Amino acid sequence: MKPDPDLVPTPSQTVGPFFAIELTTDEHCVRCVAGPEAKGERLWITFRVLDGDGTPVDDAMLEIWQADANGKYNHSEDLQPKALDPGWIGFGRLATGEDGSCVLETIKPGRVAHNSLQAPHLTVAVFARGMLKQLYTQVYFAGDASNDEDPILQLIPPDRRETLMARPDPARPGYWQFDVRLQGNQETVFFDV
Repeated sequence: MKPDPDLVPTPSQTVGPFFAIELTTDEHCVRCVAGPEAKGERLWITFRVLDGDGTPVDDAMLEIWQADANGKYNHSEDLQPKALDPGWIGFGRLATGEDGSCVLETIKPGRVAHNSLQAPHLTVAVFARGMLKQLYTQVYFAGDASNDEDPILQLIPPDRRETLMARPDPARPGYWQFDVRLQGNQETVFFDV
């Protein structure tokens, strides 16, 4: 059977999602990954999920993992000889709203030592309608001097690295913005993990 060239998937075809039934209720969302006593530079990141046409995806779910301000993960497999910040959670789960956005309260992560020293970053899993498998990306901070030394960023073509950069919100100190573009011209770089 020959494919019909007129049947092209649209950017927001639906297969679900079903996150709102249980995973993204107020009880199960984790919008702050740093307790009030956590050390480090407190900041807020506004994520916005967009489809291939630039339309906001209003029912996506993001899961975020990151290290504390010292570069230590709240995970038993992080064997770095660093003490974990006692106010540190390190995992977040957010649902996008009608405008495709959600806000994470966190601390700017420290540099993680994993074979080599990585730049401060967050790891994000994106779940959305029309996707049978989540997508993984990383969020770096534009202007951070250590970005030039990060081994993961060095694997990305220079013209695509911008899709992994959170930018400061000029209107609100301490706030950053990051767009997750699922398709299209400025599609976010996703990793095969």
